[in-house]
Amino acid sequence: MNIPNLYQYFLQSTGVSTDTRKINPGNIFFALKGPNFNANDFASKALEIGAALVVVDEERVVPPGDERYFLVADALTALQQLANHHRHQLQIPIIGLTGSNGKTTSKELLNAVLSRKYKTTATQGNLNNHIGVPLTLLTIGKDSEIAIIEMGANKQGDIKELCDIAEPTHGFITNIGKAHLEGMGGPEGVLKTKTELYQHLRENKGTVFINTADPILSNMIKRFENPVLYPSKGDYCEVSFVEANPFVSFKVENDDTVHQSSLIGEYNFGNIATALTVGKYFGVPLREAVKGVVQYVPANMRSQLMEKRSNLIILDAYNANPSSMEVAIKTFASMNRKKHKMVILGDMFELGEHTEAEHQKIGEILSQFAFDKICLTGKHMQAALSKAPISTLYFPDPFSFRNWLQDSKLEDYQILIKGSRGMKLETLVDFI
Repeated sequence: MNIPNLYQYFLQSTGVSTDTRKINPGNIFFALKGPNFNANDFASKALEIGAALVVVDEERVVPPGDERYFLVADALTALQQLANHHRHQLQIPIIGLTGSNGKTTSKELLNAVLSRKYKTTATQGNLNNHIGVPLTLLTIGKDSEIAIIEMGANKQGDIKELCDIAEPTHGFITNIGKAHLEGMGGPEGVLKTKTELYQHLRENKGTVFINTADPILSNMIKRFENPVLYPSKGDYCEVSFVEANPFVSFKVENDDTVHQSSLIGEYNFGNIATALTVGKYFGVPLREAVKGVVQYVPANMRSQLMEKRSNLIILDAYNANPSSMEVAIKTFASMNRKKHKMVILGDMFELGEHTEAEHQKIGEILSQFAFDKICLTGKHMQAALSKAPISTLYFPDPFSFRNWLQDSKLEDYQILIKGSRGMKLETLVDFI
């Protein structure tokens, strides 16, 4: 593929797009293929909308002599190679991050901290896969001073592939838990996949940040010559946990001031400590870094706090896996009881042969606490029902759950809502 030639078009463009619904005038449109679509068929439409160039991989759609078509062997590979070529023009730190839970929150916190000093570019939303990472890299402009690239994985080898494209110079893993067990081949596969980031940094003499409070991550310290360690006393950056009731409060080194974040649950302390540590490493004044953390407010259904009449809702419906589900339940149980407590849980996806057992474990965890109401929804949650308290209510799907919610007219409840993205549990909020 003639990537240098394509890059010249890119430099004259207004950016790239893979979706005809989001094309801006002057964009380059990449005609990607999926199981149920072939964007080569929409190349002409992209040009009509305002694209300056379309990158296609099927000659049948190219009109003779039309120079607005750029024919390649594979459009996705071309997108990835273009992004990697652009990355080679950048002389800035590229921070890669991955993990089973907390990736996006860590990315947003880190962006909030580094932005206090630098012009930063960070992954938008959840664009963290083999398409999203190239798209993010291609948004890094000449004025950017540092970039934060979130990396997600569904199967072994995914993180290595993304590292080969982004070539991060620095990186960290939030944690290693039970996510995407089906594609990873079990817990050991998750460990192998996530540590592909550290492997890349070790091989390329990059900088590794390691949270010593995590036993799995701490076990990797010996693999590296000069890892940056945190958050305990004596490590690179000292950050101490105060409480999470419900918001995480913390202190930083040489300062007795208690700072309160807008993040719920002790599990978010690690994300805060990481952002402050990386910020310190890159010279962000600690006072400014703390401001970045304190002023960050989570949204997009990630531990998002909402009020409906007299009810306080914790909406954590963006994603779910056994690790994050367990932590969310235990954190919710530990919060001060100012109201009645209600838990609404939906299916966890992509667990493969572990599906039934992992959902049963959720039922067992629920049995450890005296919640006022427990509601489960989704076909997989039937397995949890068998181990949950006898008073637990079950609904086959969120739609059948809505009528019950409407009729119940809940008042004075603290409500945790958590489930995998495909369950769309955020649609229940309007019925509470």
